[in-house]
Amino acid sequence: MHFFHYRDGRLCCEDADLAALADQHGTPLYVYSAGTIRDHYRRLSTALAGIDHLICYAVKANSNAAVLDLLAREGAGFDIVSGGELFRVLRAGGRADRCTFAGVGKTRSEIERALAAGVKSFNVESEGELERISEVARAHGAEAPFAVRANPDVAAGGHKYISTGKSENKFGVAHEDVPRLYARAASLGGLRPVGVQMHIGSQITEAGPFALAVERMLPLVGRLQREHGIGFFSIGGGVGIAYHHSLASGAEEWWGVRDQPGLTLAGYAASVAPLLRPLGLTILLEPGRLLVGNAGVLLTRVLYRKESPAKKFVIVDAGMNDLIRPALYSGWHEIVPARQPAADAPRETADVVGPVCESGDFLAQNRELPAAAPGDLLAVMSAGAYGFAMASTYNSRPLAAEVLVDGDRVDLVRERQDEEELVRGERIPPR
Repeated sequence: MHFFHYRDGRLCCEDADLAALADQHGTPLYVYSAGTIRDHYRRLSTALAGIDHLICYAVKANSNAAVLDLLAREGAGFDIVSGGELFRVLRAGGRADRCTFAGVGKTRSEIERALAAGVKSFNVESEGELERISEVARAHGAEAPFAVRANPDVAAGGHKYISTGKSENKFGVAHEDVPRLYARAASLGGLRPVGVQMHIGSQITEAGPFALAVERMLPLVGRLQREHGIGFFSIGGGVGIAYHHSLASGAEEWWGVRDQPGLTLAGYAASVAPLLRPLGLTILLEPGRLLVGNAGVLLTRVLYRKESPAKKFVIVDAGMNDLIRPALYSGWHEIVPARQPAADAPRETADVVGPVCESGDFLAQNRELPAAAPGDLLAVMSAGAYGFAMASTYNSRPLAAEVLVDGDRVDLVRERQDEEELVRGERIPPR
């Protein structure tokens, strides 16, 4: 569920009027619902009641310090993929010993920093990385906790760029090669096996792939328990959210996409819990989008209308530099007006496009929407994950501001970047 709704004809986030926030802070503007994030975290934890588990939020989905602080207060761990994300987590009050460090390209300095901080585990993605972590740990007289990321060769994910569990993906170690890496670790020294990990992809909207991947992993997990005494099995993240939905569906537990039955958290848990419970291990989960995706919107104002012989365009002040998912993944986001349209309001089919100098700069194509006029405020829904986190300053467009709403409390949690900040650090050589 989410806490965005029309109230007296005005779109609100919890108790805050989004039009008022846009007037105060300008557009483009990201707005996040604290209540939605808490609700999603608690629902996931409740769904796994009876199993010892730790939810490690995937920081890459949305790394704003206020979001990290909120989840740390809920008791979350964190799934990080860089030294910068570790810095963010610690700065926001998260604990290093509840962080798993993933990613295929960890540098020596990142390994050193994570080792010194005391991360829960390095999720190892290759034999070369295992050797590097061993080398760094031995040089510092330390022992690095690790878990090999096994690739179960299960196809899943809504787009080829977010499918990670197949043998042709860059992630993980071939399932059959994993035991050899644990044996190799024992001979290298400076390494302590603490778990095993998998992750098959993102935006998965059916339970079958999760259950299949866990089933394929069970013999390997049992062997690693017996031979190396591992303490956890991380089953990754990837549970999809609803991008196609109406605001009226916000009160429902509906996580799938339109025209599909959807994957509820209860259904997800029911598919994997019977397989996991007999292991007696701590189960780690690494959700990102699931917790924050439907907790955020991107507010944008209509600048102009344009009509060509081929189609209509609604030109807005948010572009692909603010939200790249539509251009990068063909990602679909519902777009709704901040003022609730009448039931008989005119509708039109148009492209919603931004000001960036690229033909790929669009938020929606051939979309049927209520007719929008210059000055109207629109909300791009389900923008809490991989929105601001993937933003850029392309075309020298300053980064948008971010606001967190918690009930009737509104906090500006990132100031809008100004033009001086755009060029900070740049130098013109002396002539």
